Amino acid sequence: MSQPLVLTLSCADRPGITARVASFLFERGGNILEAQQFNDRQSDAFFMRVEFDPGQTSRESIREDFTPLADELGMQWKLALRDRPRRVLIMVSKFDHCLADLLYRWRIGELPMDPVAIVSNHPREAIEHTHLGDIPFHHLPITRDTKAQQEAQVRAIAEETGAELVVLARYMQILSDEQAAHFAGRCINIHHSFLPGFKGAKPYHQAYERGVKMIGASAHYVTADLDEGPIIHQAAEPISHADSPDELVRKGREIESRVLAEAVRLHLEERVLLNGKRTVVFRG
Repeated sequence: MSQPLVLTLSCADRPGITARVASFLFERGGNILEAQQFNDRQSDAFFMRVEFDPGQTSRESIREDFTPLADELGMQWKLALRDRPRRVLIMVSKFDHCLADLLYRWRIGELPMDPVAIVSNHPREAIEHTHLGDIPFHHLPITRDTKAQQEAQVRAIAEETGAELVVLARYMQILSDEQAAHFAGRCINIHHSFLPGFKGAKPYHQAYERGVKMIGASAHYVTADLDEGPIIHQAAEPISHADSPDELVRKGREIESRVLAEAVRLHLEERVLLNGKRTVVFRG
């Protein structure tokens, strides 16, 4: 089998899209390995993800031949190598549990990524418990007066390293509108609640004071609207009146780590398509 490809697409819904895509691949010797689609009745939009073995046909030929069909149907589409590790820049502050989890999953082969840089607004010593190995670490402190310059440095590092995804692994700084727009659709953040939820400082303490019976976490794409970006993945866990704030923090760390890791995996495997303020997620 040749190297599998992933075709993702979205367009206005109409009859026959699935048949035309399948026929296109069949006519070029392609073998479909996995296919999922979604017809959004609310927006009258169609979304599709297809993994396939291209056989003897090159990716360049498929891309060239598919373009007229995509233009005819007004598609937004992408053709990618399925198994190529994506280049990822990870940003972190003092809380490194999400970073440590991402790096562990990467090292055991669970996440198809290539960590090209770690950026923090705190010195390396702030996350001394996490093994970074040979991954380049950049300490970029930030203040209100230096925010623009620091964000420019982040963009420069992303460009120099060819980063395809930026992950905010509990990076405790709000991105400017300019930065959010620059990384639109390729920057994932983890939030310590279902959104909308307890915002600001000490969210688990706020939850404790309100006597909540469920805590959770949300991973979403970053937009200029703070914590309002399209949601990729969420999870929750029941708690009780006996749980202290420290116990909520402990449970929260575990939820945040696995929710962020799953969102990153879904993105890396080309399983997330934007649908306005929402996402279509083809799980697998």
